[in-house]
Amino acid sequence: MGGGIVFALLAALCNAVSVIERHIASTADADRPRGRRLVAYLLRNPRWLAGTAAQIGAFAFQAVALHLSPVSVVQPLLVTELVIALVLRRVWIRQSVGAAAWAGAAAACAGLGVFLVAAEPRGGHPAPAGGHWTAAIVGCAALVAVLSAAGRGGSPGRRAALRGIAAGVAWALEATFIKTATDNAAAGGVTGLFTGWAVYAVAAGGLAGVLLEQVALQDGPLRVSQPLLVITDPLVSIALSVWLFGEYFEMSAGVLAAAAAGFAVMAAGVVVLSLAAPDTLEADTVRAESDRTRSG
Repeated sequence: MGGGIVFALLAALCNAVSVIERHIASTADADRPRGRRLVAYLLRNPRWLAGTAAQIGAFAFQAVALHLSPVSVVQPLLVTELVIALVLRRVWIRQSVGAAAWAGAAAACAGLGVFLVAAEPRGGHPAPAGGHWTAAIVGCAALVAVLSAAGRGGSPGRRAALRGIAAGVAWALEATFIKTATDNAAAGGVTGLFTGWAVYAVAAGGLAGVLLEQVALQDGPLRVSQPLLVITDPLVSIALSVWLFGEYFEMSAGVLAAAAAGFAVMAAGVVVLSLAAPDTLEADTVRAESDRTRSG
């Protein structure tokens, strides 16, 4: 399982780079193009292309991690994306980060550690029943559709929140597709991969996840969409891992209570981190110059 943890953390690093780069690219144009104009604009934007390349790297690392470790271990570890992003904002973008944000990051990591150690996610089987797949896919698709429709109106924060949750659900389902596709590849090689349905579900689910996340990033503040996506993904992933793959946890009431408390602390840390982080992704020097320009 140790190898899976390493690859999950590498996936989190790539995700952090991807979200930062694509958010900067998506919000750089004051005109905020949409539809075909948005696609054309992004495809010409080097930062968006770099973010997309990082996302491809995240996908590859996540696929390896899901093959080596249970879904209920890998997906919660991806929460570290926010902590890594905070570090990148400090050392790469050169933003000042307040003590509250660092405290939130520490709480998120501590809560995650307690959850993984206490719950001890393990077990599972590679071949879920067809009826379980149908229920999982239909249920997740319906939830994403409802959230997306509800996110068409309202304030930017409301739109970003609902679209962020929808993207989290989509990425959780995508993780189950990836796990099945990598297991097919390990068992049957290239032939096993492309004769199974999972690899095609990976392509469709990945496209849906990218589109939903891109809309969430553009519709409102990153501090709203990103934490909700990051919290929703492991929650739904854990439910799907139990339903589809038969993964299980330590069943002692005390241990489960500790695991639940750890997850709650992790989620609270994510919220505090997101709210306390800088409002924009501008470097301190750029923000100061912008403030001087407005005041002048």
